[in-house]
Amino acid sequence: MSHNHNHNHEAQENIRTAFLLNFTFTILEIIGGLWTNSMAILSDALHDLGDSLSLGIAWYLERYAEKGPDEKFSFGYARFSLLGALVNSLILISGSTVILMRSIPRIFKPERVNPTGMLIFAVLGILINGVAVLRLKKGTSLNERVVSWHLMEDVLGWAVIFIVSIVLMFIDLPILDPILSVLITIYVLYNVMKNLKEILNVFLQGVPKNLSISAVQQEIINKTKVKSVHHTHIWSLEGEKNLLSTHIVVGKEIERKDVIKIKHKIRELMKEKGIDHVTIEIDFEGEECEEENCY
Repeated sequence: MSHNHNHNHEAQENIRTAFLLNFTFTILEIIGGLWTNSMAILSDALHDLGDSLSLGIAWYLERYAEKGPDEKFSFGYARFSLLGALVNSLILISGSTVILMRSIPRIFKPERVNPTGMLIFAVLGILINGVAVLRLKKGTSLNERVVSWHLMEDVLGWAVIFIVSIVLMFIDLPILDPILSVLITIYVLYNVMKNLKEILNVFLQGVPKNLSISAVQQEIINKTKVKSVHHTHIWSLEGEKNLLSTHIVVGKEIERKDVIKIKHKIRELMKEKGIDHVTIEIDFEGEECEEENCY
């Protein structure tokens, strides 16, 4: 429990830092956009304001996820972190779609930009968002990973603006900006969709990708004295904490102490596989499994 609490607190701090950095830079962008009269910078400020909103939601839900089990949520509130990841994924997909809708027409009708103003804010954007990405880089929760893609999108976007601004200082080729923006947005969307697939798998209580029900059942049979294993379910609360429930069949004459040993052994085996919560139903050989408990 202490390890989980420390991890959740670290995740919360990482997202809080990302939120504060992103929100501060959004204010700077608005001021800079008005000062340079650059619609491109003001448009990106609007995009970053949306990012700040999603980061704020992620921060709040990560804090909420620290709450322990109670009468309303018997497994605790860990899935609220997953909800934050889902909300952020949808916002990022929406934002990327808007960027594509704005960038693709500019390929056919390029618009002139202010290279000097672009360069100044590109440097600031890379530094500020880069710090936040590094802070979230080692995060393991789905929420942290999705938030890091929010910020990585910004870092890549500002890197493009940095390169394009330098080129445009020497060559009048404004089409570079929309072409690179489209390529980066497609790259970001590809990674977000991969994360979204994993998020939905957790929400729909799919078996974690690194675990196999048949392999788990076979290992229990091979390493304990059970006759058979059936009706095994494996799922995850939020992409990190895995749970398992299963029925094991033991011999009719088995003693109580041996049943206890078998349960302890199964829990040890599952802990090695990263399964924290294990529920074991004991069936005796020849006993008919009640239909409502056999799903």
